[in-house]
Amino acid sequence: MAHAAQVGLQDATSPTMEELITFHDHALMIIFLICFLVLYALFLTLTTKLTNTNISDAQEMETVWTILPAIILVLIALPSLRILYMTDEVNDPSLTIKSIGHQWYWTYEYTDYGGLIFNSYMLPPLFLEPGDLRLLDVDNRVVLPIEAPIRMMITSQDVLHSWAVPTLGLKTDAIPGRLNQTTFTATRPGVYYGQCSEICGANHSFMPIVLELIPLKIFEMGPVFTL
Repeated sequence: MAHAAQVGLQDATSPTMEELITFHDHALMIIFLICFLVLYALFLTLTTKLTNTNISDAQEMETVWTILPAIILVLIALPSLRILYMTDEVNDPSLTIKSIGHQWYWTYEYTDYGGLIFNSYMLPPLFLEPGDLRLLDVDNRVVLPIEAPIRMMITSQDVLHSWAVPTLGLKTDAIPGRLNQTTFTATRPGVYYGQCSEICGANHSFMPIVLELIPLKIFEMGPVFTL
C-alpha cells in the first residue's frame, strides 16, 4: 500500500499493473523531452537578439513540427492500446467473485463455492487491533489465490460506486442494473487495500476494499472461508 510522502505508484502485484507502470514511465519520459524542448525554445526566444524580422519561408521546419508530434502520438498510442486490450481479456478464469456495492459497504459472493455470500464493512476505530489500518481495514476480507486468473463481476444496488485496488491495477465502476467485469492474476501473497473511487455519498470514504492473497494450496484447503 502507499506510504507517507510517496510520490510514485504503488508496487505492482499483477502483470497488468507492471504494464501500467512501464507505460507511465514511457509517457513521462516523452513529456519530459517535450517540456525541455519547449523551455529551450522559450529561453532562446527571450535571450536571442532579433536582427531580422522579415517573414521567411521554412518548409523544412514546418514539415518537422508536423511529423514529429504525429510520431510521438503513435509511440504513446500503441502501448496504450496494447494495455487496453490486455485488461479487457478474460481467458478461462479459475475463480469468479461477484462484488456488489451498497451505501456504504461491499457484498461479495463466491459463486464457485456454493454461493458463499458475506458483507465487508469498515472496522470502526474502537475495534482496530494493533497493526490494523484506520479507515482501510474491514471485518471480512476477500481471500483469493495467487498465480490464478480471477474474474471480478462488479455491480451496484443503489448508486454509482467504483471497485479499485491500485496495486493490482484495478478500477471498475459499479453501476446499478449493469454487470461489469475485470480480471487479474496476483503474483505474490499479501494483504492489499483499495477504496471506492466514486463519490457515492456522505460516507464515500468509508468503503474500503481488502484482498488477502494466499498460495493456491492453502486456498484449496477451505478453512479460509470461515467468517
